[in-house]
Amino acid sequence: MAEIEDRARVAFGNVQDDKTYQKAVKGKENFLKKFGDDTDAVYHLAAADVPVIGEALGVRDLVMAQGGAALDLAADAAAHPAAAETPRTQADAAGKPVIVGNIRMGFGHYRISMAMASAAHAMGYTPYWLDLASFSETTGSKVIAYQNRLYSMGSKLSQTVPPFNALVWEPLNSEGFRKLSYNSGDQKNAELCVPLFRDIPRDTPYVGTHVWPSQTAVHAGMTHVVNAIPDNWPMALHLAEGSIHTIQTPSSYLGYHQLRGMAKDQLAPMPEDALFYTGHYVDHELVSNIHADCVRRRARLRSGGPVRYLLSVGGAGAQEDLFVAICTHVLPLVRRGQATLFVNVGDHKNVWDGLKKKVPGIAEMAHEHIGDFSEVAAFADAALDGDVEGVHAFCNEDIFAAVYSSNVLMRCSDVLVTKPSEFSFYPVPKLMIHRIGGHEAWGAIRAAEVGDGTYEMDDTPEVLHMIDSFQDDRELLCFMCDQIELQDKIGTYDGAYKVIDLAVHGVDAAQRW
Repeated sequence: MAEIEDRARVAFGNVQDDKTYQKAVKGKENFLKKFGDDTDAVYHLAAADVPVIGEALGVRDLVMAQGGAALDLAADAAAHPAAAETPRTQADAAGKPVIVGNIRMGFGHYRISMAMASAAHAMGYTPYWLDLASFSETTGSKVIAYQNRLYSMGSKLSQTVPPFNALVWEPLNSEGFRKLSYNSGDQKNAELCVPLFRDIPRDTPYVGTHVWPSQTAVHAGMTHVVNAIPDNWPMALHLAEGSIHTIQTPSSYLGYHQLRGMAKDQLAPMPEDALFYTGHYVDHELVSNIHADCVRRRARLRSGGPVRYLLSVGGAGAQEDLFVAICTHVLPLVRRGQATLFVNVGDHKNVWDGLKKKVPGIAEMAHEHIGDFSEVAAFADAALDGDVEGVHAFCNEDIFAAVYSSNVLMRCSDVLVTKPSEFSFYPVPKLMIHRIGGHEAWGAIRAAEVGDGTYEMDDTPEVLHMIDSFQDDRELLCFMCDQIELQDKIGTYDGAYKVIDLAVHGVDAAQRW
């Protein structure tokens, strides 16, 4: 690779200092020593069915092939075309493949991937799921798994050790990841995943929902790469030069364009065709039902029925003590028929077991929905217009069901209780609990400004007080529904469709928006 093409050395014309570059090179060498060097390995992929979202979103999973034949992506897409036409279907789609590159790091990046797959499916394309962390025999996947374990451990530790959170975790997530120098190491590490791309035609439309899959696709020579940036706080961590970068909010556009705060000195900005504001990344199933769901919520709230709270535990499984406090506070309201509680612990059954031990009476009241997504989907569908009381707990060891359960439950919920993660951008009233990592703070700021969520609650008493306010004044949640419908009219929640459009048609797509 010629020096000018080395993305670890130069980012948008901004040269990394030699110390930073050599550190990145050394980091890659250390991973090669630790996990082995498969640079020259020949890996072939195959397309397979996907649990849960395969049927719901038309997704095909890219897995390691058992035989020696290379994947014919076009032939597989032709054999598994997208669903029947929808109002979003594009004339040239015809079931053509769109790859969604992702990793599991918490639930957020998977959730964005599902939104992209859903949008692609609704537009007539055949979405393919490429999880770079799922190929356990490869060096790149081993590196991702190693880093994910560290991040998960840090997330949990930040919630139990305040000095660690204040001195290490918050600064790392808000300022450490923000620096241009951090991007250099990631670019070198992304080179380790390139062998997985040998079967993929270089001109296949590709959306990365984490920066590592985006960087890897660029290193692999793919020509239609969109890097869907998740956060509302500009960080060099999310840069993948050579791709089209998309952001969800106007407030982060200038920050990314100017590479604000990513170095001590002013940096050369991103070029015009490298960055686009698209709006929020949201699933077609949610966007297409915004009006109907808001009408139902207002009717439930104004009729005096129980307020439905959805608690969604993040993929790191942190904040258990806060969930205990919330459940303990809401349980008397449930007994009086004034509230209904949905608790989705994802694939963290230990969290639900902990709640049953720590929240007196919840185990006896709870209806458990464990391990059967079809039953969860049927329950959520019936709850759209039917009455639901009590406590309902949801858990599934399958990662797709774990993540997507919250999506189907959102539509029949009145308020989502969540940290300001990727959920910040979803069209449902939100109660924002305390963040995990400083970069999440701006997600809550966005929701509060748009009006579809609260500001971030810094401590437990403030969260519980807001719940009491929702109970006493139902118009607070009705106001959020009004704002959701207003934002829907101006396309705020159409980001996923626009991302797919960019991946397929390039920068010219923006001229049609």
